[in-house]
Amino acid sequence: MRFPSPLIEGTLLKRYKRFLADVRLNTGEEITVHCPNPGAMMGVAPSGARCWVSLSPNKARKLPHTLELVEISDFGRPVITGINTGHPNKIAEEAIMRGVIPELAGYDSLRREVKYGENSRIDLLLESERRKPCYVEVKNVHLRRSDTPLAEFPDSVTARGLKHLKELEQVVRDGNRAVMLYIVQRSDCFTLSPAWDIDPKYATGLVAAEKAGVELIAWDCEVTTSEIVLRRAMEIDLDNRP
Repeated sequence: MRFPSPLIEGTLLKRYKRFLADVRLNTGEEITVHCPNPGAMMGVAPSGARCWVSLSPNKARKLPHTLELVEISDFGRPVITGINTGHPNKIAEEAIMRGVIPELAGYDSLRREVKYGENSRIDLLLESERRKPCYVEVKNVHLRRSDTPLAEFPDSVTARGLKHLKELEQVVRDGNRAVMLYIVQRSDCFTLSPAWDIDPKYATGLVAAEKAGVELIAWDCEVTTSEIVLRRAMEIDLDNRP
């Protein structure tokens, strides 16, 4: 996924009210930008961090700029992290269409936001005349909390995420494929684990979903100021309890 226009560099001053952040651009101008991330953003919104914002061509937007990337320097080397939770679906879609993810290759069509479950929409539905439909739920990941190169999900309690796990289990019971795809928008982690201490209900639900036949896939990303693309498959450790 390439950014449609060059990003603008600045310094993150603070993130607040979930969807707002103050940024000082390298020109010295201080602006309030849209923060497209409803989660806690634990560890990826430190005041004083180098960051990059995009500028929308939509002149009617109240906040024309969007926070896209934050540079994190907590674990030995700086790493640029994508914080926009609206991007993983597009990143995943592009990768699937190119056949990057072996487990999701070989389907004839891809549809987005198809209704399923209880008032839900699946992120991606893969279909083929020769194969069972494959329902793919995509989750954004950016949490890392220690020197261990471990990414964790979620970074806050997610009742919605647990609901999606239950609905994917039903997809399997109905005789179709169900996949939980985690897109880790950073490149300094090798393993993904549920954050047991943050949301034990989700972690327990993930273990149950995997046992019920829901397939778990995780990939990290190469994140630059021009594009975000999948880089490599990651191991998933469901037993990494505190």
